[in-house]
Amino acid sequence: MLARTVFGVVVMMFVLVQAGLAGGKDDIQKYFNDTASKVKATTDPAEKRAILNKSLQTMSKALDKVQNSPLISKEDRAGIDQFKAALQENQDELTGSNGYERVSDAQLNAFSEYVVQNMEQADRTITISLVTALLIVIIIILLV
Repeated sequence: MLARTVFGVVVMMFVLVQAGLAGGKDDIQKYFNDTASKVKATTDPAEKRAILNKSLQTMSKALDKVQNSPLISKEDRAGIDQFKAALQENQDELTGSNGYERVSDAQLNAFSEYVVQNMEQADRTITISLVTALLIVIIIILLV
């Protein structure tokens, strides 16, 4: 009986860890999907640009706060640096700085989808731990 209980607990731990890992990364993707939806629902280009700009800045602030946490490993800090670099490239393209051409008003809806896809790609290639992903999500919630 004890062996069956211990086995059940171990199986549940694996299931919960996998669900938590997916949840943290899924919440980050949901954040960018929500931003894209807001952009598409807005007709004013200046407002679209402001929504995108605020979203990218909020994510960047969250990453800065998490990166400065003593709970984060060196590997996670490197992953966050890569994620921040991808965010900065999107920000530069949106504003037309650092050698990027500014996204035209007519292309803001498409750019919002591009940001979602770019962050999904970055999420697959950049490795961060469950704790880090969850910290990012918590800080985004606090900032928004």
